Amino acid sequence: MRFTVTTWNINSVRLRIELVAKFLKAVRPDVLCLQETKCPDDAFPLKRLKRLGYEHIALNGQKGYHGVAIVSKLPLESSDVRTFCNKLDSRHIAATFGTGAGLSEPLTIHNFYVPAGGDIPDPDLNPKFAHKLSFLDEMKDCAPLHPKARDRHILVGDLNVAPHEDDVWSHKQLLKVVSHTPIECEKLIAVRDHGQWIDIARQRIPEPEKIYTWWSYRAADWTAANRGRRLDHVWVSPALGDSVRDFRITRDARSWERPSDHVPVTATFDL
Repeated sequence: MRFTVTTWNINSVRLRIELVAKFLKAVRPDVLCLQETKCPDDAFPLKRLKRLGYEHIALNGQKGYHGVAIVSKLPLESSDVRTFCNKLDSRHIAATFGTGAGLSEPLTIHNFYVPAGGDIPDPDLNPKFAHKLSFLDEMKDCAPLHPKARDRHILVGDLNVAPHEDDVWSHKQLLKVVSHTPIECEKLIAVRDHGQWIDIARQRIPEPEKIYTWWSYRAADWTAANRGRRLDHVWVSPALGDSVRDFRITRDARSWERPSDHVPVTATFDL
């Protein structure tokens, strides 16, 4: 069975629902994981998504900020929300798929929106950066994020860290810029390694090839500058390591009308 998952920081699902619809009509992933929906659950555009064939939706939203959602063509067996750093700030949702989705063994998807961390990379001066570091520490210590040998788990989302030198346009110039500081990179890699997660992007596209999923709004011409970062990730548990069949970044979405600064990242599996 082919199974396709997309992760996308949409930067307001209601503002960009037409872009979501455009993408879903063109790519038709089985599951779309959204971050930064900026939408309370009772205002989420459920009807539009259901008309597009995505009838199974799990939400963890709030007004104006953050928010995550899992939108699926396939039935969900269950969903779960976890809080980190004792904050109810809508940064995680998980869904499990089972026999109702045509799977012989369960599959769990974790969808994350890690705190951005503000502009000052000093936890003593910047509470937002301190929050980000604590959030990454809690991810590392979170037992459900440590798949067992046969667990089929996928972890996706805007993890807001570009962990490797070739995940940014200039390693040297960004060493003191939030999202690529050494301490953030070390902590995200610790999360990955502690759970024995496989980073699909770097499995399929080894360094030193550059990979970007985000381009700043500040650039007058983002294509010419091409100063990107890889902030959006798809990880899989070891049990799924050999099942990956395709990995794509929809770079063109950054040029759509009123785009998000992130673009969709899609992985295809043979389950």
